[in-house]
Amino acid sequence: MIDMQKQPDYRNIPIDQVGIKNLKYPVRVLDRSNGTQHTVASINMYVDLPHHSKGTHMSRFVELLHSFRNDLELSLPTLSRILVEMKKILGAKSSHVDITFPYFIEKTAPESHSPGLVDYSCRFLGTSNEHDEIDLISEVVVPITSLCPCSKEISTHGAHNQRGEVRLATRFRKFNWIEDMIELVEQAASCEIYSVLKRVDEKYVTEQAYNNPKFVEDIVRDIATALNRDDNITWFELSAENFESIHNHSAYAYIASTKEGIVAGA
Repeated sequence: MIDMQKQPDYRNIPIDQVGIKNLKYPVRVLDRSNGTQHTVASINMYVDLPHHSKGTHMSRFVELLHSFRNDLELSLPTLSRILVEMKKILGAKSSHVDITFPYFIEKTAPESHSPGLVDYSCRFLGTSNEHDEIDLISEVVVPITSLCPCSKEISTHGAHNQRGEVRLATRFRKFNWIEDMIELVEQAASCEIYSVLKRVDEKYVTEQAYNNPKFVEDIVRDIATALNRDDNITWFELSAENFESIHNHSAYAYIASTKEGIVAGA
């Protein structure tokens, strides 16, 4: 049969990324407490396409992923191998993977110690260029509670609080546990999020947040301070969004850093 993808293209326009998107696939992730954790990922895989080629071979992405099915652990060596193999079997100069998955951590309530699972959205992004240089980014999205310092200061009774979300992406020199990044974020919040809270726990988290008020600016600055002290982190990008309980909009702050200079916006 004729291979249409191998036919020439005469428009003289290269494509930066072409491939498959939102492929659901079972994977294993390194788990600090249990060794590994099974989850289901949504996977994007792309390569570049030169100007003279009509198309890429989409089926080869899935075939490559399936060849790793017995060893599809989302570790740095495995992702590096996938990136290199993508370029090899598709004749490309660059390759890209973007893997998003839910990650579950068992947390016990602060006073009753009732256990429950909290889910975190995690993401691994990887790129390999024509020189076989590998660039990997790890990202976590962490739900938090924040309490407004201004509301507390001006009110005789109470203060408004809300659930928020911190998104933290990092580059690193050596392996970094997902749990370490999540804990770093949670320590910067007014209070952590729990899946199970008894009355005694609800009292605790209410008072904990009240005694630890934070603006989104405070949250991202506290996280950035901790990351700047960590020699393993070479770059980070983080944002905090509060889903305001007294407004019909969110509060937002963002910081990106190469560890040499910081760009911030709020």
